[in-house]
Amino acid sequence: MNINFLLSIFAPKDKKFLPLLEETSDIMVKAASMLDELFTLDNRQKAVDCCKRIKAEESRGDKVTGLIHKALYENFITPFDREDIDALADEMDDCIDAINRAAQKVLLYSPRRHADCSVAMIAIIKQGIEQVHGAIKGLRELKKSDPKLRQYYREIKRLEEEGDVLYEKAIMALFREETDTIELIKQKEIIQELEKTVNRVNKIGKILKTIFIKYA
Repeated sequence: MNINFLLSIFAPKDKKFLPLLEETSDIMVKAASMLDELFTLDNRQKAVDCCKRIKAEESRGDKVTGLIHKALYENFITPFDREDIDALADEMDDCIDAINRAAQKVLLYSPRRHADCSVAMIAIIKQGIEQVHGAIKGLRELKKSDPKLRQYYREIKRLEEEGDVLYEKAIMALFREETDTIELIKQKEIIQELEKTVNRVNKIGKILKTIFIKYA
């Protein structure tokens, strides 16, 4: 009997890994939503409070990732390859960290305004994380959800490519239009951090693709 089939039997019954991965994806959604909120605030204290909430979610994400690693150590049977679970948990945690770093840079630099491209990149981040969230939920029924799951990682890749184009245009526009050197540096740092976050989401998509190909 095929070993992948045997392992897939455990996926719907999993009581440790899938709930923890789903909790991490919930944290990603919340952190991305807060980052979006941060870019709408024009009050310093509200921005500080928002960044504190993002940091709290980042700390929560670290704890959940720790629980996943602990479960990997303590359990012989896993819903899919241990290496894939480990990689998925770590990349999701890194994505939350990237959101937190972007938020902290906004707070640190306090630019006069937020570039349109920054707001657009946050929209891409949110959309990508929504795709991750849907895909993680779908891990409970890999076989039944196969066409939909493939759509998730394809959309994540499409969004990453859209983010790359937006990033290149944003940097060129920034150096062409911004005359204040200090403001240029601030904007550039924030845009680059957002672009890194988009890439983090795409890395999660690649791991999900690997899992889907193996088991769906």
